[in-house]
Amino acid sequence: MIEELFHIGSFSVSPFGVMLVASLSVAYWQLRKSMQFYQLGDEEDASAIIFAAGFFGILGGKVYYAILAGDWHLLFDRAGIVWYGGFIGGFVALMWTLHRRQLPIARTFDATAPGLALGYGVGRIGCFLVGDDYGKPTDLPWATTFKVGLPPTTADNLRRSFGVETPPELIGADGWVAVHPTQLYETAAGFLIWGIALWLLHRGREMRPGMLFSTVIGLLATERFLVEFVRAKDDRVLGDFTVAQLISVLIVIMTMVIAWRLRQVDVTS
Repeated sequence: MIEELFHIGSFSVSPFGVMLVASLSVAYWQLRKSMQFYQLGDEEDASAIIFAAGFFGILGGKVYYAILAGDWHLLFDRAGIVWYGGFIGGFVALMWTLHRRQLPIARTFDATAPGLALGYGVGRIGCFLVGDDYGKPTDLPWATTFKVGLPPTTADNLRRSFGVETPPELIGADGWVAVHPTQLYETAAGFLIWGIALWLLHRGREMRPGMLFSTVIGLLATERFLVEFVRAKDDRVLGDFTVAQLISVLIVIMTMVIAWRLRQVDVTS
């Protein structure tokens, strides 16, 4: 894949960094449109939400990565931003921003949902371009070899880094191994969830506040639970289940409870 695009002085610009900026940009664009639909806030409010959620999302993703790896020095490494750590950091920052700007919590959360799914899909393209977060070996027609990856997909790297054994018949004559491009699976899922979110958004205001956000978060958690089965991971803590899958199950249960409660009570905030 692509290790870097260009330099600005001594600073190297990677495809992941470019796609991270792109994901925040499209998330802002979608957030602004959703806020206009709900008649919430203005451009300054949307900018504050994206800045806070983006900054603390990245920080949360880095902290989560350092905790998983057990090395706090990784906080200062350019690599490693974990989605669920970013989600937690962004969620806390979003709550603080809504309180500070006196925006209605449930409806503004609904407004963020389509942009969250769209930004997630775009951001995963960056992971694909730098060869990060790929899957297990496979012989499917769309299997991808990451010769410039994190790490490159050789049988030795997959075994040492992730504990993944490669069947001999999947090791190429040149020693490279083709794997599931799980980043693109997640991009496709993100775009699909974005489409569902737009459909729900345009159902109008008859949807109870908070229901759209709960639905999108539940769908994203379900997607993450499923894709983890074919991800090359080294954090499987309960049989074949990863930490991310356990978190996904908790989030799905939480969103189901919230959705049930929203149907039982009259939510006006």
